[in-house]
Order: sequence, then C-alpha cells, then structure tokens
Amino acid sequence: MKKFFRFQPKQNNEHTTEDDFFFLGIIGCIATAAVLLLFRWLPLRFRLPPCLFHRISGYYCPGCGGTRALLALLHGQLLRSAWYHPFVPYAAFIFLYFMITQAAERLSSKRLRIGMRYQNRFVWIGVALIIGNFICKNLLRYFYGFQL
Repeated sequence: MKKFFRFQPKQNNEHTTEDDFFFLGIIGCIATAAVLLLFRWLPLRFRLPPCLFHRISGYYCPGCGGTRALLALLHGQLLRSAWYHPFVPYAAFIFLYFMITQAAERLSSKRLRIGMRYQNRFVWIGVALIIGNFICKNLLRYFYGFQL
C-alpha cells in the first residue's frame, strides 16, 4: 500500500497532452486529405443548411462566417478569411505551428526542444476572437445595417 503514495519522478518517455494533440492532428490531416480527395475525384456537391440562429433572430451566431473563412483560407486568401471569421486563420496558424514544431522535435528524438507546448492562453485567445467577432458583426448590423 505504501508504494502507491510514494513520489515517483516523471520519466522522459511519459505520455503528455502534446502527444494526444499531435496524434489527433495527424488523424485530422489524414481525414481532411481523404475528404478533399473524395470531393476532387467524385462529382459530389455539398451544401450546408442555413444558420438557424440567423434565420430566427436576424443576427449572426458566434460561428457565422466560419465556413466562408475556411474556404477563403484554402484558396490562399488570408485577409478575406480573417474578415469572414478571425478564429479560422488563428486556429490554422496555431495548428500548423504546433504540428511542425512537434514533428521536428519528435524526428530529432527530442534533441531539439522546439515543440510548442499546450497553454490555456491559446484557448482563451480563440474564445476572445469568437466572442469579439460575434459582438462586432452584430453591432455593425444593428447600428449601421451592415450585412455580410
């Protein structure tokens, strides 16, 4: 019973949060590539249903513009993507930076300690971008009648 309460130092090969995120990132990249190839080779058309929040209230939801931002980003239009929804290019940058630095660290057998580490502030910045986008677009719509 005593061995359960003894302090055990962390081993270098212990599983971390970054391991989970890196694994999920690889799975996400494979799934995205498969979907893009599927839409490229098969004559499929996909249309999203209209936003229920926008349809009922007339205002933009916190996610409005995300799909347009993703499509603009995939076409290399970074500024247009940021205009549609600033969270999308932010998340893409964080994801790419994380994956590249983690891959470099892992390929060097952890000799290069350049891998990005998870920090809560990245999540809070993303939340602030989503809320700020929601507020700004709806204020522009309410006071100036500006619609996207």
